[in-house]
Parts: sequence; structure tokens; C-alpha cells
Amino acid sequence: MIKGFLFDLDGVIVDTAVFHFKAWRKLAQKLGGDFTAEQNEQLKGVSRVDSLKKVVAWTGATVDDLTFIELMEVKNEWYLELVIQLGPKDALPGALDFIRHAHAKGILIGLGSASKNAPMILNKLGLTALFTTIIDGNNVVNGKPHPEVFLKGADGLGLKPTECLVFEDSIAGVQAAKAGGFGCVGIGSAEVLKADVHFQALGSSTPEALVAQF
Repeated sequence: MIKGFLFDLDGVIVDTAVFHFKAWRKLAQKLGGDFTAEQNEQLKGVSRVDSLKKVVAWTGATVDDLTFIELMEVKNEWYLELVIQLGPKDALPGALDFIRHAHAKGILIGLGSASKNAPMILNKLGLTALFTTIIDGNNVVNGKPHPEVFLKGADGLGLKPTECLVFEDSIAGVQAAKAGGFGCVGIGSAEVLKADVHFQALGSSTPEALVAQF
């Protein structure tokens, strides 16, 4: 029986992906290159380190270890400048109501996100108190598609993977959920994500209906 929900953040609860894209693209241009919106799909759900590796490769630039670390910080500063004004009104359609409804029904709520800024964003959305556990880029060694973030999330909820549903909008995230033995709800294209069930937004279903499907 499903007792817990583990949510990715970007693209599931709030759309900060566009801010990441703008910040990464600005960094690529700083390095003398660029990349496309299609290439940006490869960065969704991926850690900051692995994302920067891809961006550097796309630009053809060569950076040493110290510069690599500095570039990660620069990108994060640009990203934070864009998200600092986020509030509840910026949550994706139906997301806040869905999470509040699930919590009211006694379903345990957790976060499994690659973003190191996840706690700040949850706080801005007014959701922090609903989350029993928050696992983000500060708490894991292995990024998605490794299942570590969700396995730690399930552990934080005191549940087995088979007792949790993962909500993801990225290919890497769906792969991480499946690798960990979780049921997975894809937010987005069924053809692209290949999760167990798919919706365009959290508000497209109800917690009870999803639990019944699993």
C-alpha cells in the first residue's frame, strides 16, 4: 500500500527550469559558446556538477578544477537572482492543492531533488511544514539517475520504496525512481518519460486516485 509521496521540485511543484536554462546559457556564453533548448532537456534533474560538465563540453572550453568550482558558484548566483522573487503564486497549476490534500489524507510527504536551493524554494512556496523529509543536492553523493536521493527520501519517511510514489518530470528522475524500486508518476510526455502513469500537472489527478492505481 502506498503511504508516502516523494516529489521532485523543478518542473513538478514549481517551474524554475526556465531560470536554470537562462543561468546555464549565460554561463555557456561567458565560456564563448552556447547550447539549445533541446540540449537543455539533458540538464533537467541532473546535479550542478554534472550539468556544468555537459555545458563545458558543449562549449568546447577547457577549465581547471578551481575555475570549475568558481563557475558553479557564478551560475548559482545568477539563478538565485532570478528565483528570489518566487512565491506561492508561482507554483505549477494544482501543485499546492495536491500536496496539501495528500498531507491532509495522512500521506507522508518528502522531497527528492537535485537542487541545493530546494529548502529555500519550498519555504517561499509556503510548503516546508508539510514535508517530513527534504533530500536535496546537499544530502547525496550520487545524482540522478542513481536512486540515492529517493532511497534516502523513503528512509526519511520511514517507508520502503514499494510504499512510496515518486513524482518526476525528467528522464533521469524517472530512471532513478525505477532503479530504486519505486512506482513513478511522470509529469509530462509519456513518450519521453516512460513512467508508470503520466499527467501534465499534479492537479490532473487526486492523491486517492493515484494510490488506487498502485
